[in-house]
Amino acid sequence: MNKIILETPREFDFRRTVLSHGWCELLPFKIDQENWTIETVLHANKPLSVKICETENGLEIEVFDQIDDTAEAKIRRDIGHIFRFDENLSEFYKLIKPEKHLAWVLKQKAGRLLRSTTVFEDLVKTICTTNCSWALTKIMVTNLVEKLGEPTKDGKKAFPTAEKMATQSTEFYKEEIRSGYRAPYFKELAEKIVEGKLNVENWLTTDLPTKELKKEMKKVKGVGDYAADNLLKLLGRYDGLALDSWLRGQFYKKYNDGTVCDDKQIEKHYERFHKWRGLVIWCDMTEKWM
Repeated sequence: MNKIILETPREFDFRRTVLSHGWCELLPFKIDQENWTIETVLHANKPLSVKICETENGLEIEVFDQIDDTAEAKIRRDIGHIFRFDENLSEFYKLIKPEKHLAWVLKQKAGRLLRSTTVFEDLVKTICTTNCSWALTKIMVTNLVEKLGEPTKDGKKAFPTAEKMATQSTEFYKEEIRSGYRAPYFKELAEKIVEGKLNVENWLTTDLPTKELKKEMKKVKGVGDYAADNLLKLLGRYDGLALDSWLRGQFYKKYNDGTVCDDKQIEKHYERFHKWRGLVIWCDMTEKWM
């Protein structure tokens, strides 16, 4: 076992980032709130099981296998990516500073949204959140990892690669993964990536305007407005609100006396936050998550 210490940004909170949204409950992430650690599986030539906790000097990463310098460098990059170390939120914090009801965001250094090591994994997980309960989302992701993920030395499983997913039949996704209408979407997505017809990792660094990037995302079967807006947040673009039934319900309770209202009313409420409105609504509705 190896231990790595990773320095964190000044405006970073480990617990708030881990609990920023539901990804911490989806494999290969595994959260332990009693001891405040989170486990996951990274790829560095081979799947590596890691456990992450907070220390005085930053984050401590336990790696449950032997690694060389190249693997350590990859682990450092992946952890930095997962926790959004490279994201500058100073403009966001400046924008919300006058908002008294959002004072907790600055105080608790919230705003970073946990993400996976790859855009592909975040995309597949996002498709698993559409038109279903959170319980079913967890079942689908668990099945994908347990049935298709490559094992680590200590028996954990990585999220499956596009190459592995492309080898499976539509029937496999229906019967074994319980993915319903998504079954052919998963196979087609994986095949397009393997064949070089689609490079979703480029979405992270593309210069495309958000509106154009969203159009590209929606060409992927299973990705509509909600899924695209949700994935855009994980890429650091917060223009869209990514409204779903839960987010709408929370808004109704907080700002409309529990009464259902049109989405345009929600959009108008947050329009003053411009390109940050998607992050503002998410923080606004998740204040009590800790």
